[in-house]
This record gives sequence, C-alpha cells and structure tokens, in this order.
Amino acid sequence: QVQLVESGGGLVQAGGSLRLSCAASVSIVNIYSMGWYRQAPGKQRELVATITDWHIGGSLNYADSVKGRFTISRDSGKSTVYLQMNSLKPEDTAIYYCNLITHSAASGDYYQNNNWGQGTQVTVSS
Repeated sequence: QVQLVESGGGLVQAGGSLRLSCAASVSIVNIYSMGWYRQAPGKQRELVATITDWHIGGSLNYADSVKGRFTISRDSGKSTVYLQMNSLKPEDTAIYYCNLITHSAASGDYYQNNNWGQGTQVTVSS
C-alpha cells in the first residue's frame, strides 16, 4: 500500500509563501505522475497542480486559481514532489494532499493511488 507523507504547511499572512513537500513510498521507477490537491472546509477536494511524464522532464498542469502563484516541482532522484506557494490568499486556506499515478512497465497499466495521506494544513490569514 502506498504511503504519502505531506509536510510544510502552517499559518501565514496573506501575501506570504510556503513550500510543501510530499514523499511517496514507491520506487521512483514506477511513478507516472504526482500532484497536489486541496480541500477547504465544507468543499470538495480539488486539483491544485500535477506533474505527469515524471521521467521525461515532466508536464505541468495548474488550476486556474493558482496559476502564476504556485509552482510544482519534483526531485528527479527521489519519489518526492514539492509545491512552492507564493502570494498566498485567504482562499488558499485548506488541507493540502498529494497523490500519484504509477505505471507498470511489465503490464503497461496505470494505477491511481486511493490511499490518501494525512495532508498538511495551510492557513492564510487576511
């Protein structure tokens, strides 16, 4: 079972920055994509940013609400993804989670992980 450990959240004033990290307990060989999601109180979990094509440079995708403010990146030598969050707004307040899709070279199949981590709380004060 995949384990995901998110860290780096905290309390920050509007306009501030935070850097989140997520480590996955899978071999880097099997990663196809990793991404960040968030869930605010009373709202559904939503996509924030993803990196796909992990091993060939990575294709980046962002939610419109974070474009130009957030940057997703990966450690090419580890099963770790980061989220640099700048110009934070109160509406960015949420629990942030990471997740991943793995790829089996043997079968050619892709697997969406369903075992979410604990997440990390981000609170932006106005």
